[in-house]
Amino acid sequence: MVIFSIIKVGVRSMGAVCTIAHVPCRAKGTSVAAKAPPEEESKKKDDHPYTFDLAVIGGGSGGLACAKEAAKLGAKVCVFDFVSPTPLKTTWGIGGTCLNVGCIPKKLMHTASIYGELIDDAAYYGWDTLEKNEHSWMSMVGNVQGHIKKQNWKIRVDLRDKDVTYYNEMGSFVDQHTIKGVNKRGKEQIVTANKVVMAMGGRPNYPDIPGASDYAITSDDIFSLKYHPGKTLCIGASYISLECAGFLHGLGIDTTVMVRSIVLRGFDQDCAGKIKEYMEACGVKFIKPAVPTKIECIKEAEKGEAPELRVTFNQDGEEKTETYNTVLFAIGRKPLTEKVNPDAIGLKYEPNGKVPVNEMEQTNVENVYALGDIIKAPELTPLAIQSGRLLAKRLFGESKLLTDYRNVPTTVFTPIEYGTCGLSEEEAIAQYGQDNIEVYHTKHTPTEHVVREPSERDGYNYAKLICLKTENERVIGLHYLGPNAGEVTGGFALGLIMGATKSDFDRLVGIHPTSSEVFTTLKVTKSSGDSIEDEDC
Repeated sequence: MVIFSIIKVGVRSMGAVCTIAHVPCRAKGTSVAAKAPPEEESKKKDDHPYTFDLAVIGGGSGGLACAKEAAKLGAKVCVFDFVSPTPLKTTWGIGGTCLNVGCIPKKLMHTASIYGELIDDAAYYGWDTLEKNEHSWMSMVGNVQGHIKKQNWKIRVDLRDKDVTYYNEMGSFVDQHTIKGVNKRGKEQIVTANKVVMAMGGRPNYPDIPGASDYAITSDDIFSLKYHPGKTLCIGASYISLECAGFLHGLGIDTTVMVRSIVLRGFDQDCAGKIKEYMEACGVKFIKPAVPTKIECIKEAEKGEAPELRVTFNQDGEEKTETYNTVLFAIGRKPLTEKVNPDAIGLKYEPNGKVPVNEMEQTNVENVYALGDIIKAPELTPLAIQSGRLLAKRLFGESKLLTDYRNVPTTVFTPIEYGTCGLSEEEAIAQYGQDNIEVYHTKHTPTEHVVREPSERDGYNYAKLICLKTENERVIGLHYLGPNAGEVTGGFALGLIMGATKSDFDRLVGIHPTSSEVFTTLKVTKSSGDSIEDEDC
């Protein structure tokens, strides 16, 4: 049997996509529906008159995971994915924010900045001949984008192999079972589906001030920027702003962060404050409290060269100006809910674009589901992937397993990395009361730092456990500042999920000499007021 599918294959350059439509591909074995076990057949296409069992709007991590899992279970699936260009005309391929303009390029550029630090430290380990030459922005961007393009291609091949029909089109509702797709040329088509999953993700916000969208960029642009950023202003105190400021500074770029109030709102403020102090000690400048009011272009960007911009801002009631080459806004993101014509199906959603769902990711429209960054949940790729897979298994398999949105670990890749799982200290106090929690904490010095000369980077590595006294000191929050924060935090997160107590951490034998072992030897409580300076080996 021959199955016809839409394959958008790519070489994407400056937003162009080479499209091959309706390419016939030989199915492996029998038809899609025949792949389902007999007990699942009642859930497949024979029970409804629609073209597809499932339509997914959004080709990011969560949507793709849901689509591929559903196809694996025998469902006939299509995916709509379309990227509207930024004001700078930046666009990208399938894979969503994480792959193209988020986690992956961010981690790679963070790694580039870490290599700069390692070169500085290498002489203390006998590498006297290493020299730190000027960093090549274009070389780094080219290699990062090369990796991303490979992954874009792999995703398209994977969808084809799994018999998922891919439409490189903006999908929107006509009614609850009908989706209109519009491609970049304005050509429309209509498809129908029994169930629909919304997984469109979000895009960065621009403030409503003169020149913002005309001259500034966002995280949608920075990772493919076609010129060296030059002197850069990152506006916002979000993790995206601090991560970008951190790797830019690490690459030798003059970097400033403009903050309206506090940094890393929603994260543990004890750790957030230490991150800001560390970045300042390393040379990142902060303007606080301040808000921009206008951006003007003094000199247009030329080929290979950044523009010159004048930023007017208000700091403590005083109007000030400063000149930069690049202004990056990282002041929050908004779900793309309104782009899919939600009113056509009576979908309930909040003014900020978030879509309320029940524990099964179901919206108020019976056959429409939502997941990822458009719902009230941590905006994390692995969480979206897991929720997408579990949703598909419930819809087309026999599973009843729900996504657990509690105790989800995450890492902020600032110059000093921050790993966290569970409640912040502020959240723990608000939820349980100050008298019912105990905080164990300490500073620590990574072994790899002891050979080098003392520097401004020392004294900030930190670890703490937040424990609930009324439940045998069950650990309800874990926080870590130091190298390899993702690796450290990801392992310990299992303990929090399993309900580990402080005594369980004490019984654990750590691996020596590593930073992670600090959690097995915590003795000092905040309430004691004792010193938390780390001890010698």
